[in-house]
Amino acid sequence: MNQIDLAFSPALQQAELIRQRQVSPLELVELYLERIQRLDSQLGSYFTVMAESALADAKAKTEMLSGGGDSSLPPFFGVPISIKDLNPVAGVACTYGNPALLNQIAEYDDGVVTRIRAAGFVLLGKTATSELGSFPYTEPTGFAPARNPWNLEYTPGGSSGGAAAALAGGLSAIAQGSDGGGSIRGPAACCGLVGIKPSRGRVSHAPAGDRLSGIATNGPIGRNVADAAALLDVMSGYVTGDPYWLPDPKPSFLTASKEKIGALRIAFGTSIPPLGKADAVCQQAVMQTVKLLEELGHTVEEQCPDFSGLVEPFQVVWQSSVAASGIPAEALQPVNRFLLARTGSAGEYLRAVFQMQMVSRQIVAFFDTVDVLVLPVYLHSPIRVGEWANLSAEETFQRIIHWIAPCPPANATGQPAIAIPVGFDDNGLPMSVQLIGKPAAEATLISLAAQLEAAQPGISHPPAFAT
Repeated sequence: MNQIDLAFSPALQQAELIRQRQVSPLELVELYLERIQRLDSQLGSYFTVMAESALADAKAKTEMLSGGGDSSLPPFFGVPISIKDLNPVAGVACTYGNPALLNQIAEYDDGVVTRIRAAGFVLLGKTATSELGSFPYTEPTGFAPARNPWNLEYTPGGSSGGAAAALAGGLSAIAQGSDGGGSIRGPAACCGLVGIKPSRGRVSHAPAGDRLSGIATNGPIGRNVADAAALLDVMSGYVTGDPYWLPDPKPSFLTASKEKIGALRIAFGTSIPPLGKADAVCQQAVMQTVKLLEELGHTVEEQCPDFSGLVEPFQVVWQSSVAASGIPAEALQPVNRFLLARTGSAGEYLRAVFQMQMVSRQIVAFFDTVDVLVLPVYLHSPIRVGEWANLSAEETFQRIIHWIAPCPPANATGQPAIAIPVGFDDNGLPMSVQLIGKPAAEATLISLAAQLEAAQPGISHPPAFAT
C-alpha cells in the first residue's frame, strides 16, 4: 500500500494493519504529521499540532507491539485521530476559536477525550472551529480560515470545519466533532464524509455539564459508515451524574453497520417552512437518494413535520451559549457580539426552552408512523471562504439560519441524525443528505446508511488537492 492509500484508508483498516504488524503506530503518525506540515498551511484544519506528544505516544505503542500478542489491545490501538478545539485536552491550548485564549492551557481531558484515549487512539492535534462553535463556516479572527479540500475556495463548513477538512484532506484517520445545530453534519456534507449526531444522552458531557438544554452533543466523523459507527461505540456511555442517558447499544453500532436491514417506512422533504426550499443541488441529492431507497425496497413518501414553531425558540437557546462563555463582547467576532447583545433574561431563556420542548413533542410524534426522515443537510451548497465577510452581523445571522435550517430540529428533539455523501455536483463539491431517526435509534440509521453506501461505491475517492 502506498503512502497516499494508507493516509486515506479507513481507521478500522488501519487498526487491523497495526494488529497484523503490517504498519506501526509510529509510521502512521509520522505519515500524518508529514502531511500536516506539507498541506495544512493551505487547508487551515489544525489550530494546534501535538507533534511531540503524538510521536512519543506512537513510539510507546510501537514498542508495546514488539512484545507479542494483541488480544488485549483496545480497538483503535495506534490509530491517529484529531480532537476539535472546543474539547479540552490536558496540557494543550483550548482556544474555542478565540485568539484571546491561545495561552489557555487545559488542565484536564474532556470526558470524550478520555474515552478516545482508552480506545487506543493517538491524538494528532486540535482542529479548527468557528468561534465558540457558533457558525457553519470556520473563519475565526486571528486564525487562518479552514478550507474545503475538494475546492480550496469553499468552506468545509462549521463548526467542526477543521475536523472535516483534516479528514477529507488525509491529515487524520478519523475525527471527533460536536453538533449543536448541524456542526457535525454540515462539515461532513461539505467534505464528502459520514457524520453522526447521536441521540441525546448517548455521549456524556463529563466531567463538565450541558449548558444548552440538551441541543449539543459530541459525535464522530469518519470516511465511511463503519468507521463513524465504531467511533460512536467508543464515545458512548453514561458517566455518573449525567443529566440524561441511554443504555449501551446491544449489539454495537459497528455491528449495526454490517447488518442487513428490512424494508422501512421513510419520509422525505426538500423544504423547511417557513425558511424555504433547498436549492437545486440539495434537492437533487435528496431525490436521487429517494429513488435509490425505493430501488432497495423501502416505502418512501413525501411528507415532513412542521418545524415552523421551532425557529424562534431555538435561536434563543442557541445564542445563549455566547453569554454562557463569559467572554467579554470586545473580544468576540461581530456576529457573536450581535448574539450576545440579543441575549435576554433567564425567564426568556426558560420560556424558549419550554416552547422548544413543546414543538419537539410534535416533531417526535411524526415518527410514530415513520422510521426515517430524509432531508437536505443544508438548504444550499457550500459558500466560498469569506463570502459573507462584508455583510452586517444581522444579515450574516439571517443567512446562517436559512442555510442550516434542516439541522436544528434533530438537536431540539434530541433525535439521532447522520449525514452521508451521495455524489458530487457540477463544481466537484460533495453532495450529501441527512437521515433522521426515531429517538435512540442510531442503529437503524447506521444500518440504512451502510446499505446506501454499499449501493454507491463509486463516490468514494480522495480529493485531487490531497493526492
